Amino acid sequence: MMTSRERILNLVKANQPDFLELPEIFPSWKTESSLTESFSAILKTIGGTIVPLNNLEEVALYISAQFGEKFRIISMLPELADVTESDWKNKDPHKYENVDLAIISAHFGVAENAAVWITEELMHQRAVPFICQQLAVVVSAKTLVPTMHHAYDLIGEADYGFGTFIAGPSKTADIEQSLVLGAHGPKSMIAFLLP
Repeated sequence: MMTSRERILNLVKANQPDFLELPEIFPSWKTESSLTESFSAILKTIGGTIVPLNNLEEVALYISAQFGEKFRIISMLPELADVTESDWKNKDPHKYENVDLAIISAHFGVAENAAVWITEELMHQRAVPFICQQLAVVVSAKTLVPTMHHAYDLIGEADYGFGTFIAGPSKTADIEQSLVLGAHGPKSMIAFLLP
């Protein structure tokens, strides 16, 4: 005589689904757009601004025209020294609380979510991209990768003390489901997209 347990196990064994092929672990990037177009469209969607320029000289001209001298602007890029504050490095992180615009470069960008990968060597001070009022990131279109899978392939074996992905300005919708930009970080993010 068959026990209830044996009967249940036999029924389970008799009703097994057909075997299916496993899904592709790293899905292909399928889009009609180029990486640059996808990166730009996503960044706009998440509240950022894309500014395609040809070189750092054009970035300096843009900053000078848009911000002038009335704002506190810092940057790690020596090419922007004429339009940014000098002697801002190696200070207490609290000294950066009134930075209006911080300009840093990124190692690369990710097209699927418009995130940029930044390590401590590019930001000098870890607090800078999070404490400033506005963040500008210089990224080259040549360094864009399709997906986060590709991004992690690039950084998986890298040696760095601190690194982060940043995608757009700080935002939250926790309070009454109202979107608030800059709640706990930069109010805006500009990506200077160079060739």
